Amino acid sequence: MTIGKKIRVLIVDDSLLFREVLAKGITSDPQIEVVARAVDPFDARDKILAFNPDVMTCDVQMPKMDGIEFIRRLLPQYSLPVIVISSVSEAVLDALNAGAVDFVTKPDIRSPKDIESFLYELIAKIKVAAKAKVTHEPEKLISHKEVNRNLKVDYNKVIAIGASTGGTEALYNLLKNLPAAMPGILAVQHIPPVFSRMFAERLNVQTPFHVKEAENGDYLEPGKVFIAPGDSHMRIKKIGERYKIEIFQGNKVNGHCPSVDILFESVAKECGKNSIGIILTGMGYDGAKGLLQMRRKGARTIGQDERTSVVYGMPKIAWEIGAVEKQVSLESMPKTLLNALL
Repeated sequence: MTIGKKIRVLIVDDSLLFREVLAKGITSDPQIEVVARAVDPFDARDKILAFNPDVMTCDVQMPKMDGIEFIRRLLPQYSLPVIVISSVSEAVLDALNAGAVDFVTKPDIRSPKDIESFLYELIAKIKVAAKAKVTHEPEKLISHKEVNRNLKVDYNKVIAIGASTGGTEALYNLLKNLPAAMPGILAVQHIPPVFSRMFAERLNVQTPFHVKEAENGDYLEPGKVFIAPGDSHMRIKKIGERYKIEIFQGNKVNGHCPSVDILFESVAKECGKNSIGIILTGMGYDGAKGLLQMRRKGARTIGQDERTSVVYGMPKIAWEIGAVEKQVSLESMPKTLLNALL
């Protein structure tokens, strides 16, 4: 986006009332203008060609073609950042998998407070999406099977991962290309409550790992991945020779709860050189300071590079302050992580 240039938004929703609520709400921000509205995917396609928007908001449930199929067909042709607006359902994760940059939960149209909160979140995400990189190159991830079949992994290590915008797919792509025989993994993904559980359940089915939404009192174990709940912080505490997970309520840190910094700082304190930290795609700077603490305590640290990041924010800041030991592409990350475990 050029400095001073407004973000051009296309709204796609079959409800006239909701289109108007969206248009009026987001244009209250001086950096955003709604250039067009569309009632269904076919109308939207014509509006994209006519108005060349920077960002599109898209409902999931629409006539003629659902939003997920629309995104799947649209993005290879136009590489347009899409924010999905949906009720609470797994359809949101399907949309992210199809290529949407982010999502916002649909508000109760009868609640002014709910609408105000929704619009505040949507405006922030439109600004992030306008800077997002949308590519549809074929994946060329280096699978663990291509790396070294004879790796002897140190199961006493702890792997901590932080991600935000674009992170659900980045984390999925990383995990599915790792062997099940791995040390325990802790992950903070900036995602709302309920969706964090859905995300964990999906990863449990789609990757070699046992994945679950973390609960207070869980113990880290090899071959297991724990996802922080969407409304709580996650940290670990060493108890004897084991690591216990603590889930707790708290204020937002760096604008987020859960916060990547909270996790990384606890890993630095409790695990030191016995850990590996990974920071993936995302807007902002959450996780950078915590990752630096990990590196100073002797941990190996890895950051996602600019080319493969949807939003090169968190990894960029971490790299610039010296928190990242190795900056690599997403496709190289499985190999880099496995080599760090040697």
